[in-house]
Amino acid sequence: MHIAILTFEGYNELDSLIALGVLNRVRADGWRVTLACPTPTVTSMNGVTVARMSTLEEACEADAVVVGSGIATREVVEDPAVMGVLRGLDPSRQLVAAQCSGALVLARLGLLDGVPACTDLTTRPWVVAAGVEVLDQPFFARGTVATAGGCLASHYLAGWVIARLAGREAATEALHYVAPVGEKEEYVARAWRNITPYLPAPAHV
Repeated sequence: MHIAILTFEGYNELDSLIALGVLNRVRADGWRVTLACPTPTVTSMNGVTVARMSTLEEACEADAVVVGSGIATREVVEDPAVMGVLRGLDPSRQLVAAQCSGALVLARLGLLDGVPACTDLTTRPWVVAAGVEVLDQPFFARGTVATAGGCLASHYLAGWVIARLAGREAATEALHYVAPVGEKEEYVARAWRNITPYLPAPAHV
């Protein structure tokens, strides 16, 4: 199971790396989480350089993709080479999620047509200008497409991906691990209040 986090030059560390950390709490065989970058290295908005773990082409074949945020997302969506590759993203066969300004990427790809989205306050007017309804809430999903707004909503996105791919128990364990000591039950309960409405109904035997 491959989960790719799209990470571009000027990326937001909280968006890509919190998701990376939470998603990597799953210890199932074959579970792999990578930072997918267009270049061998990318440097964050605060100067943190990371090495590419997978390519954008590989991300398009992943089981789930999280589009990270950053200060250069408007430049990313104007890059024909990058967007040409990302047109390979397909919610019919993979989970596709976006954090903050990553929603603008999904909007430009037409993956939010008729689907409201969450994003950060800075990106909101750009996503609205792209014709997408922006919600005043931290997380929303419809089917296999999800968005989160605000850096610290990234664990909701990660929890949703884990719940969809590995089950609710695995997601609960991952969220409980990263939650603050003394607040773990409250933290996990709040996460589920945000995630549960957007999960498929459990199958009845």
